[in-house]
Amino acid sequence: MSISKKTCPVPFDQQPLNEYFALKASWFFSLCTLPLNKYLTKVFTVFVLIFLVSTFLTLYIIANYNIWQIIILNISIATFIVLLIFMRLYLAWSYVVKRLINATIFYEESGWYDGQLWIKSPEILTQDRLVGLYEVMPFLFRAKYGLIVSIILLSLEKIVYLLLLS
Repeated sequence: MSISKKTCPVPFDQQPLNEYFALKASWFFSLCTLPLNKYLTKVFTVFVLIFLVSTFLTLYIIANYNIWQIIILNISIATFIVLLIFMRLYLAWSYVVKRLINATIFYEESGWYDGQLWIKSPEILTQDRLVGLYEVMPFLFRAKYGLIVSIILLSLEKIVYLLLLS
């Protein structure tokens, strides 16, 4: 659903709607677009895989710790990596939402030195804002809530780890 070159001078890959479709088609960023049960299953699967890998590495490197400390440490490592994943998802979706909702678009024609500013027509602005508000914002909220939950869990795991040390 590209806008014609007469209407929009922005290159195809830099048009906000096309950036949205590219993000939605990406295997990594499409995680937020899945139905809730598949989304939670994938997040939990990633968490468990990271936990297992970090457990094997920790058991290989550290030998003189309590088993509960090692488990809490590995849960914290897995939660931190999931937090980084949610942070990347949030940044990408928020960038697309900002470009869809804004009335002006900054773009580069051929390189970093020749940036231009294009003002959207009312029809294109309305279309982009509708897509941004009703299609992309739920994905952004899902990534944001995942980020918040990860931060809370990481804080709780830190408290439990410190309680185990004492």
